[in-house]
Amino acid sequence: MRKTVEREIKLGADEGFVLPELGAPLPERLFVSTYYDAPDLRLARSGVTLRHRIEGGAGLWQLKLPHGASRIELELPGPPAHPPVEMLDLLVAHLRGQVPVPVARMRTRRETVRVNGAEIVEDSVAVLDGVHVTRRFRELEVELLEGDEETLRRLEKQLRRAGATDAGQVPKLYRALELAGPVEPYVVPADATPREALAIAIREQARRMLVHDPGTRLGEDIEDLHQLRVATRRLRAFLRAARPIVDRAWVEELRGELAWLGSALGPARDLDVLVERLQGDAAALDQDAETGLHLLDDLARERAAARAAVLEALSSDRYFALLDRLEGIAVDGVPPGEADATLRALAAKELRRARRAAATLPKEPSDDELHALRIRAKRVRYALELAGHELGKRGRRAVSAAKDVQDVLGDHQDSTVAEARVRALAVEHPEWGVAAGRIVERERARRAAARAAWRSVWRRFEQRARAAVA
Repeated sequence: MRKTVEREIKLGADEGFVLPELGAPLPERLFVSTYYDAPDLRLARSGVTLRHRIEGGAGLWQLKLPHGASRIELELPGPPAHPPVEMLDLLVAHLRGQVPVPVARMRTRRETVRVNGAEIVEDSVAVLDGVHVTRRFRELEVELLEGDEETLRRLEKQLRRAGATDAGQVPKLYRALELAGPVEPYVVPADATPREALAIAIREQARRMLVHDPGTRLGEDIEDLHQLRVATRRLRAFLRAARPIVDRAWVEELRGELAWLGSALGPARDLDVLVERLQGDAAALDQDAETGLHLLDDLARERAAARAAVLEALSSDRYFALLDRLEGIAVDGVPPGEADATLRALAAKELRRARRAAATLPKEPSDDELHALRIRAKRVRYALELAGHELGKRGRRAVSAAKDVQDVLGDHQDSTVAEARVRALAVEHPEWGVAAGRIVERERARRAAARAAWRSVWRRFEQRARAAVA
């Protein structure tokens, strides 16, 4: 599949809008696009677009996936009979057995101008029902090809001065189907009860899992697997913190399923971190760089096996049942427990546990002890996030301080793991000993810096967290 990353803005164009002369015009294009989705439009609501386009007699399938502030576009040539298996395989978590069907058809006349490493596109769109036109609209797009974000914003300002509007912010499919747009992140309202807040937080993490599921399957950006794993961990932490106010058996069963998924994702993610770290170490070894990179050969094979395990888990009925269950919480809510408590109080409880653990550490904690403290800080952070609507600005400051603790102690743990793996590889391959020794020196220096910094970062975290939950 051909892959590109779209960096673009969309604007509307009213009837009287005239595209200003900003660059060199390209030949006009005419194409017809048929959009596919499940009958309940679940792809569209998740920001996913699957369509078949016919232009000049040639057919092309296109799949667009959310990717941060941009979108990934995948393309495969082919006839319109059936969506390509390669694309459907990326959407199994979204579709879960549903078969995509045509949901909209549009004819587009496109005029394009190339300017400053970007393309300005003016589309005149006719929404079709058979041979009849049911609706017409115009849309502008500015897409970066080689330019930077500053170019994008400058061109946007010029188009707005010429009369462009915000109407195009909603993609074509949503305008054709009169949908509001993709689901935005779920926000907990200030007056939500603790159990309502928990249900909304679960719904948001389930949304994030779906956002990063296709990218994890595609395997071209390690950040997708990372974010999928983070959503899984957040869910477990939210449920752990909220145990007193939710049915205990329900919580533990759901946490168990999330633990299963996390254990399937963990090895591949850990290897992603390790390989990326050691690549940086090896590249800095000047004359020993090439030898240092050979240390990664064994890790690459291990990483491929771990990725296969991820794909196996993400293709299992157990995973799909977990997604169904998480989405069902949005409808059914969470079952009440025997106690009632504010989320502020539950965050304070997690903080007390972490502070007690820190207070019992020796002057020079072991690597394992610092790793355990990082885990406790992470639990506090997620408890603070869950209580965010109760804690306000102080809560956000405490979360930021908790992230700093995670970064410092995380770098310490990553360095510990990297040194152990490099030493083991050097035993198996003595010929790489010089490069391995230099990498170990680099990792020890990074670990020493983390040890020198962690106490001051921890003190700031404690202060801010105490102020937030007081």
